[in-house]
Amino acid sequence: MMAEKYSEKYSELIPEVEELANLCTSNDRIDPNLYTKYDVKRGLRDLNGKGVLAGLTEISEVCSKKIVNGEEVPCEGKLYYRGVDIEEIVRGFIKEDRFGFEEVTYLLLFGTLPDQAQLEEFTRLLVHYRTLPTAFVRDIIMKSPSSDMMNTLARSVLTLYSYDERADDTSIPNVLRQCLQLISLFPLLSVYGYNAYCHYHDGQDFYIHMPDPKLSTAENILHMLRPDFKYTKLEARILDIALVLHAEHGGGNNSTFTTHVVSSSGTDTYSAIAAALGSLKGPKHGGANIKVTRMFEDMKANIKDYTDEEEVSAYLRALLHKQAFDKAGLIYGMGHAVYSLSDPRANIFKSFVKTLSEAKGRMAEFQLYSMVERLAPKIIGEERHIYKGVSANVDFYSGFVYSMLDLPSELYTPLFAMARIAGWSAHRIEELTNLGKIIRPAYKSVQEHVPYQPMHER
Repeated sequence: MMAEKYSEKYSELIPEVEELANLCTSNDRIDPNLYTKYDVKRGLRDLNGKGVLAGLTEISEVCSKKIVNGEEVPCEGKLYYRGVDIEEIVRGFIKEDRFGFEEVTYLLLFGTLPDQAQLEEFTRLLVHYRTLPTAFVRDIIMKSPSSDMMNTLARSVLTLYSYDERADDTSIPNVLRQCLQLISLFPLLSVYGYNAYCHYHDGQDFYIHMPDPKLSTAENILHMLRPDFKYTKLEARILDIALVLHAEHGGGNNSTFTTHVVSSSGTDTYSAIAAALGSLKGPKHGGANIKVTRMFEDMKANIKDYTDEEEVSAYLRALLHKQAFDKAGLIYGMGHAVYSLSDPRANIFKSFVKTLSEAKGRMAEFQLYSMVERLAPKIIGEERHIYKGVSANVDFYSGFVYSMLDLPSELYTPLFAMARIAGWSAHRIEELTNLGKIIRPAYKSVQEHVPYQPMHER
């Protein structure tokens, strides 16, 4: 009872705070015209949406334009991991009937595709590190479970610092060891954190399934999460593809750039990865697929026939006019900061999504997603003045896939983290290897100078 009362007091918003918040709002608002006046690249992007060049990387490349007759023109999106086309990577491991996430993680970390012996040894390393400290589940995960699994994951990562005798050692061998441990442990920390929350908050049975050393990362996620351990090969295959497609996406995405910025200060691995998790949690980044799923739920609830193109189109226009769903004026899952004609990850995903939809008896929903994917770019083009094309991004389909895999929405963003920890690790090692100056962009002050006033004159 005392804990409940404290919780109420801790989250209480009293009038004095609201009044002070008004001061923040009135004194912190900057005239938008000043950004143009001083040529400030808001969001580190120019007026055409192109990112400001802030660094160099060999880890991955995101392409949306090509040079034709000396001019840049939009092209179908391409994504390369260490110079290898992601579409060829996925085709390769699917054709050879194996899971790909471990192979891709090796490629991102070490710069080359592993041969059979190297992949087997790397997989053994991941299995070796897939063990939590003694009593960690009891002492950390089971105490004060959070309703947000990203916060649970970040807390667990920061707590692991206390168990590491070489936590502050930023030598590359030690950082690699720490990264391999975190890559191995993210699925355990996320699933166990979710199970603990469901037990204490919803009164569900609490169980801990140990990972199976014979299983891939994707298989182990399903193995640990499902009460009966059961899953199909198709389910594990598509989850593995999701992990591969989310593992890395250039150095400029918000969470990876956060990794570079924080790592450049010379801090420890746990602090750097926890910072990246805080970035990924945001609905404009890793939380986007949840928004897509909820948008479609609202769509199905508010239109009579979602095979009717006119009715679906009217709903999409209502979204853009802030008259539907969350009234934010957005069609979630459409558009990307870099891609214009297509997002290669969405293209890869779509064919497998259709197969899973057929297996799960949810083809009607898949047809709705396909219709929205086809209609939305045209409607956005008619309603908005945009500087580049709009296409479905990877978040457009990922939430639908996770729902068909019966994964709880609370784990959608942690699943992104379970994949992206591979890319964050590669970028952290790259930053430390080439460590120069601390990353410190400039901010121009537009506040006028005012004299100090003694207390009795205020």
